[in-house]
Amino acid sequence: EVQLVQSGGGLVQPGGSLRLSCVASGFSFDGYTIGWFRQAPGTERDGISCIKGSDGTKHYAHDVKGRFTISIDNAKNTVYLQLNDLKPEDTAVYYCATSYSLGAGPHFMIYEYDYWGQGTQVTVSS
Repeated sequence: EVQLVQSGGGLVQPGGSLRLSCVASGFSFDGYTIGWFRQAPGTERDGISCIKGSDGTKHYAHDVKGRFTISIDNAKNTVYLQLNDLKPEDTAVYYCATSYSLGAGPHFMIYEYDYWGQGTQVTVSS
């Protein structure tokens, strides 16, 4: 059974950093794409980053590029999203998601992903 369990998140001041983790079970990353999404209150869930498990190809949405970094630790079956230089507008619930054989990216659409983590809250406030 494919499962994604998230951890990390919390409250941080503007300019601060957080690292989100997404631990996968029931599959290995080869052949899968892992995406990160976020959803602020009253808004749609938006894709912000994704990584292709087979070759590590990464993509970022414009508003997080240069501040967020996605990475894979295959030994731990974990995908990370490092959030740096956080801004109040980054406040949202963050989700990881995965799907098999999405091909060349980017993949930022909700319907592309079959499995989702439970979400974790990130709040950026002074």
